[in-house]
Amino acid sequence: MSEGKQRHGCLTAWLVLMIIANAASALMYLLGSEAVRQNFPSAPGWAFPVLTIMGIVNIVCAVALFQWKKWVFFGFLATTIVTFFVNLMLGINIVQATLGLAGLALLYCVLQIGKEKKAWTQLD
Repeated sequence: MSEGKQRHGCLTAWLVLMIIANAASALMYLLGSEAVRQNFPSAPGWAFPVLTIMGIVNIVCAVALFQWKKWVFFGFLATTIVTFFVNLMLGINIVQATLGLAGLALLYCVLQIGKEKKAWTQLD
């Protein structure tokens, strides 16, 4: 951890959860895409590789956030937008697709909590 910077416990827990969840979803799309494809038979062939890549990018971003990088938030914003539109193309309804935006909103909120441990102001 960088000298003098302190991370709020909620941020640490959220980042660990993001790493685990994104690793699980990337593996699911990578190794179990045929089973997932059965639920979305009209899905374009590129959709599952793109979702796999988005999961991997999110893992990289979560690890970089542990290293206090501000660009990471914008990386999460980009992957969230791409995933939102891919989900719509898969036929997921707008309400469910919009729920995917909640992870980004929660990340923003967690970056804002804490007084001296507020992560947003500590990011480089």
